[in-house]
Amino acid sequence: MADSNKSSGLPEKRPWMRWLAGVPLGLLHALNAATVYLIVSAGPAGEWDNAGYAGTATGALLAIILSVIGMMITLIPPVRRTLGLWWLAPPVILGVTAWVRIATLD
Repeated sequence: MADSNKSSGLPEKRPWMRWLAGVPLGLLHALNAATVYLIVSAGPAGEWDNAGYAGTATGALLAIILSVIGMMITLIPPVRRTLGLWWLAPPVILGVTAWVRIATLD
């Protein structure tokens, strides 16, 4: 008798795959969240603080890059099938927050 999973073409269940993909993504999202928290909470001290503006803009750019990397990893087909599309929520929310912060930085 043939195995029904193999005959239907469905992938076998691999619980280790969730850990293999989820832990690095979770760490990436945590680093991204810390970066977004820093750029939102600790901005420039005043209009005269050119270094503060540059640091905030650099942090926002880093957060956007981390968001894009997180989305690209999540959209890899085996990762997407294993973890699900809800893993796209953190990088989208953090990326939009960083984008708004850099757009409102005057």
